[in-house]
Amino acid sequence: MAELSKDFKFKKQFGQNFILDKNFMNALVRDFNLPSNSYVLEIGAGAGVLTEVLANNFEKVVSFEIDKTLTEHLQAIENQHENLKFVFKDVLSVETSEIDSFFDKNFYLIANLPYYITSQIIFKFLFESKKLSQMFVMVQKEVGVRFCAKHSTKDYGIPTVLIDSFGSCKIVKNVSRTVFKPVPNVDSCIIKIEVDKNKFKINNEKKYIDFVSNCFKMKRKTLYNNLSSNGYDKTKIIDAIKEMGLSETVRPENLTAEMFVNLFNKLN
Repeated sequence: MAELSKDFKFKKQFGQNFILDKNFMNALVRDFNLPSNSYVLEIGAGAGVLTEVLANNFEKVVSFEIDKTLTEHLQAIENQHENLKFVFKDVLSVETSEIDSFFDKNFYLIANLPYYITSQIIFKFLFESKKLSQMFVMVQKEVGVRFCAKHSTKDYGIPTVLIDSFGSCKIVKNVSRTVFKPVPNVDSCIIKIEVDKNKFKINNEKKYIDFVSNCFKMKRKTLYNNLSSNGYDKTKIIDAIKEMGLSETVRPENLTAEMFVNLFNKLN
């Protein structure tokens, strides 16, 4: 493997915290338990340690890296692997359909994401990709807890509901901050998101996403108050809530994803 230059400067604007331990990465990929003929999309190649492990284990790897100062280092790795392709772009600026076109079958997304863009990238692919089957994403631990929270708990909110409406989420590994260079101020975890677009019948995904956001608009308000203040007919809200066997004072965090889908369908 090509060594990262000793002169390399970690860039705060890209949230760069790399894991340089190849043994750790090998163990991590084994834990994912994916078939050897898998296609993988990696986001955030960094030093290329994980990238190289992925290329050694899977049939095809496409890796996005935003930091163009890493080009020479990463292309040296690409030259050693026929099944590996680097794309030096901000993945958020690329149409999801274009990314899907790199793969002629379903793929897995594996990423160590900067904390400030975690949600944007996860939801971009969860909502837009036609070929994504699973994600394994390294996130800040408190974010992972929030994404995988159960209803009626303090961490339950919009991200939890949306992920659970289009798949399922669980924490598969806790990761100490000490494995990163430079060492961040927080611990991390790896979440696994299983994508299932047919889990529920949702006729208008974009409208449903807006609906869930409106339900949680004001954290301290009831579900009824949030919906009525966002233009929904008050009588219809009351009737739908009662039909579902819920109290008029129910709060959004008390509803499961399935209940949100049912309520959405009743009101639309």
